[in-house]
This record gives sequence, structure tokens and C-alpha cells, in this order.
Amino acid sequence: MSPELGYFGITVPDFVFNDFHAQKISRVVCLINDKIRYQCAFMPKGEGEYYVLINKTNQKKIGVKEGDEVLVNLEPDTSEYGLPMPEELQELLKQDKEGNDFFHQLTPGKQRNLIHIAGQAKSSEVRLKKALVILEHLKEQNGKLDFKLLNVAFKAANRKF
Repeated sequence: MSPELGYFGITVPDFVFNDFHAQKISRVVCLINDKIRYQCAFMPKGEGEYYVLINKTNQKKIGVKEGDEVLVNLEPDTSEYGLPMPEELQELLKQDKEGNDFFHQLTPGKQRNLIHIAGQAKSSEVRLKKALVILEHLKEQNGKLDFKLLNVAFKAANRKF
């Protein structure tokens, strides 16, 4: 994997992956060392092998590094989006029909990207600002997601506020 980029993968044994795959489950909730729980997807390693990612933040929280043995428990992710929905974005989607329609026309992966972007901010104020920018971007682009333009919109919003 890529520890220099801030993450590495935990190989999933074939029999475990095959059981989930047979049930058409590709997103899981991962519990590592009974300490950290997060949602993720099976990632192809090549030659029929799969892994789940663990990012640097989660590595630090549980005190592991590449090469350490870990105890992993996987269960199906039955959540609607595959990530926790920030309250601020959820509320805006309730209030903005056009923005909500455009958001839900996106692929699940693009929805997760936007949820992640809005949810990574630590303060509610910043999460709200990001959610507003995201929905305005979708409306201005008629539902098309352009990450370069979205980043420009975030920068403009930061100067504005």
C-alpha cells in the first residue's frame, strides 16, 4: 500500500471476501483491535486479492503501523450512504429540493465524496459552509460534479466569509 500517502491496506482473506461477495456486499464496517470503527469498501489488490484501507488518522488512534498484526472484524455496511451524513448537509438537503434532487442523481461514490468533504471539517460552522458551497455548485452546474470548479468555489467562499 502507500504509507507515505497516509494509508495502508489490511489484506482480507479470500474466504472472508468471498462470503461478502457472494452476498453482493462491497461496503463494510471495519472494527480494528476493538478500538476504531469506520466504514470502507473492499479494494482490489490484484490477482483476486482484496484489502481494506486504514488511514493515518485511524492508524495513530489505535497505535499501529504497517506490518503490525491487527484484529479485524467486518460486518455489512447497511447505512444509506456508506459514510456518516453530516447533520448540516442532511438539513440543507431537506430544505433545498433542487439541491437534494441533484445530490441524489449522483453516483453513490460521488455522493460519498461530497459527504466526506462536508463532514471532514471539525466545526459545525465550517461543515455548514462546505455543504452550502456543494449544493450551490450542483445547482450552478445542473447536477454535474466538477471537482476543479468545486475547489474554486470553496476558495471563493473562504475569501467571502
